[in-house]
Amino acid sequence: MAEAAAEGEGGRRHALVIGGASAGTIFEWYDFYLYGSLAGFITQHFFSGVNATTGYIFALLAFAAGFAVRPFGALVFGRLGDLWGRKNTFLVTMMLMGLSTFVVGLLPGYGQIGVAAPILLIVMRLVQGLALGGEYGGAATYVAEHAPPGRRGLYTSFIQTTATLGLFLSLMVILAARTALGEDAFGAWGWRIPFLVSIVLLAVSLWIRLRLNESPVFQKMVSEGRASKAPLTESFARWPNLKLVLLALVGLTAGQAVIWYTGQFYALFFLERMLKVDGAQANTLLALALVLGTPFFVVFGWLSDRIGRKPIILLGCLLAVLTYFPLFKTLTVAANPQLAAAAERAPVTVIADPADCAFQFDPIGRQTFASSCDVAKSHLASAGVSYENRPAPAGSLAVVQVGQVAVESFDGRGMSKAEFEAAKKAWQSQIGTVLALAGYPAKADPAQVDRPLVVGVLFVLMLYVTMVYGPIAAALVEMFPARIRYTSMSLPYHIGNGWFGGFLPPTAFAMVAATGNIYFGLWYPIAIAAVTLAVGLFFVREMRGADIDA
Repeated sequence: MAEAAAEGEGGRRHALVIGGASAGTIFEWYDFYLYGSLAGFITQHFFSGVNATTGYIFALLAFAAGFAVRPFGALVFGRLGDLWGRKNTFLVTMMLMGLSTFVVGLLPGYGQIGVAAPILLIVMRLVQGLALGGEYGGAATYVAEHAPPGRRGLYTSFIQTTATLGLFLSLMVILAARTALGEDAFGAWGWRIPFLVSIVLLAVSLWIRLRLNESPVFQKMVSEGRASKAPLTESFARWPNLKLVLLALVGLTAGQAVIWYTGQFYALFFLERMLKVDGAQANTLLALALVLGTPFFVVFGWLSDRIGRKPIILLGCLLAVLTYFPLFKTLTVAANPQLAAAAERAPVTVIADPADCAFQFDPIGRQTFASSCDVAKSHLASAGVSYENRPAPAGSLAVVQVGQVAVESFDGRGMSKAEFEAAKKAWQSQIGTVLALAGYPAKADPAQVDRPLVVGVLFVLMLYVTMVYGPIAAALVEMFPARIRYTSMSLPYHIGNGWFGGFLPPTAFAMVAATGNIYFGLWYPIAIAAVTLAVGLFFVREMRGADIDA
């Protein structure tokens, strides 16, 4: 009876450890993902001073800015975690994340304070990124150092669910606000509510985490005098450990990151931006896929305790490389069958002088993109119409060919602003009529969306996410010694997820805008996943069951 009671007490303690670490991490991911889910509204309110294509890319880049600084957060807070303790460090990161998110909900827009609005927004994103850079490594290390032998993959897999649960929570709060307020009110001011609600979640998460004790591995290490005095130097200035950091990045986390962001973020951008699916419906369909897929984080974490971390992660990379193109093409047919049929029946080609075509990204908002090629491509990109490029003789006006119908563009250079806007409006009306007659819809018809098939495709993408992400925390914890674990594992994780993953949406969208092919952006995650597959297969050693007290 005493043994059973002790086992029950241990189970409750482990449940509190997992629950406490997970609750706080869910909240932090909720904060971080709100921005990605509301990128379209962020564009309208904070980047209205630039053209539409630039504004959307800029909004995605501001989203990515939070990811860009995550490695620096990993260095700062990873060092503190190895010196100061796991628990104390991720209490600080949570406070920073919660307060910066709340402030975003209060910021005035571009119309009120001009360029200061996007600057302040990006500053808040940078604070969020720094905080998140210190959060994950602490939570994963904390749970792994409490886990009993043989269950490290299972226990840490619950931490892996928190990113998806945070995304799910953000989608649900957004959906509730949109439904309660209506689209007009939500677009005008209601989009701020999910940011403001975060202050309540911050209070709850802090209360839970304050009940936790420090990691036993860290306590033992400190009591024995084995704690590192210079974790940054030991982690990155000594080749044996630096080599492990590089292998963890290229052979594990880079591929894991792009698969994760493709399945959870780029899929949502693709539905809304490329396929013109209603935002509320796209969020609902993705949320259903998340509900179905989330348990598989735990399944693959549990399985990694039996067959290893590496085989599952690399299999996920392989499946992504082989199936992304057919999956996204199926998604097009399922979500917007009219668009898919029109593209098949009447493909669009832009015939233009290559010298007349600019890369349509204008960070300072001073270019008008008034050449005949730019006028054509800008409108097609905004309309979500996929097209091919064909060179034309130098100096000729661009022509948009829709099936057998050709529409000549116009050169707006030299026109006054009023003349250019009037000519552009007339031309867009003309090409819009031609596209409509060819069957290209302005938006996806909600009644024609094959919901089961869309959810099925999103679920498969989500399944790949769970394969690569479920075992990753255990794999990283086991690669590095306890004295520098927080620092060493945090950097490759956040370079992979912050840079390779976080820059996926703007990079992929820019690739689409440059080529006109709505699927071209998929080459980015496919290439990264392929590199991780090769490096991981030949150079990364399986560490399942390694002694993490050392």
